Amino acid sequence: MERSRLRLSLLAGSIVAMAVSACSSDDPTDLGSIVEGDFPQNSLNPAGPQARQIDDLFWLVFWIAVVVFVLVMVALLVALVRYRHREGSDRQVRQVHGNTKLEILWTIIPVVILAVIAVPTVATIFDLREEPLPEENALMVEVIGHQWWWEFRYPEYGFSTANEMHIPTDRPVYLSMTSVDVIHSFWVPQLNGKRDVVPGRTTHLTLQADEPGVYLGQCAEFCGLAHADMRHRVFAHEEAEFHAWATAHAQPAVIPTEGLAGEGWETFQVICSACHAIDGTSASSQLAPNLTHFASRTSFGGATFANNEEHLREWLRNPPGMKPMDPDRNDLAAGRILGMPDFGLTEEQIDGLIALLETLK
Repeated sequence: MERSRLRLSLLAGSIVAMAVSACSSDDPTDLGSIVEGDFPQNSLNPAGPQARQIDDLFWLVFWIAVVVFVLVMVALLVALVRYRHREGSDRQVRQVHGNTKLEILWTIIPVVILAVIAVPTVATIFDLREEPLPEENALMVEVIGHQWWWEFRYPEYGFSTANEMHIPTDRPVYLSMTSVDVIHSFWVPQLNGKRDVVPGRTTHLTLQADEPGVYLGQCAEFCGLAHADMRHRVFAHEEAEFHAWATAHAQPAVIPTEGLAGEGWETFQVICSACHAIDGTSASSQLAPNLTHFASRTSFGGATFANNEEHLREWLRNPPGMKPMDPDRNDLAAGRILGMPDFGLTEEQIDGLIALLETLK
């Protein structure tokens, strides 16, 4: 009796937990919910023409599979019931071995089904690989995969961001993608399918969002220790809003020279500038995320943590304690970074760096 009550309690608790989880994940504009990981990625809710093509193909194959499954199950049940063994009966089922008509029929049917699936599948693959036409005025974005974060470069505007890509709505975005270390896979389920990001090669992908919003992405190819924490998000804006964002981000940072933030800048130059860049200053390394407009981002650490003082303080105290990384294998001379090490910063240095980062808007 006690065991049964315990099972019922666990079942009821699980149902309540799932209901609460479902309720907390129905607002795609809730950035706090997104940063905390409450909002799930969803490939069954397309938000752009490329994703819609994939979704249409999925449902075509799905319903064909459902029809085949139902027909097979019905035939199986009929056979089991009609030809089941009966006591006292010596009835023999008619054998169909060598029946040419039947063999031709059950060869043709699968061929037709496969052809119905293959034709739209191949057509969709070729459509998704096409480069946008010049008259479509596609936005060009360069995507570079790193262990374990994403770099987005905007050659038209001359700046780069990390882990958060901003795009205009109703306009194609043509991605040119490569990796500096291992194979990654770029995937924003609501905007398009996956595409590998390979060292030494350039692959392409086209994204387009119908409506303004936030679309979550994830590295879809296992790429090492922090693969699960190599996330990214796409912010889609109306054209004018996007242009304003891009124009602001093309401006160099304004570095404070006094106060706590000024002290943070001094610490940054000594400790952080070996890997991080801030445009408009002497810090120009491309080994780690560009921090020029860091304060305007909603997240950091591979889009894993909300960009707030609490998380920044914890990160600066011990980065590998927050995210699985392997900084002991860093080799700056070879251009290899596998995570930010624990520099043993003092609380005064951390206060200064946080003050500096909060000015980088």
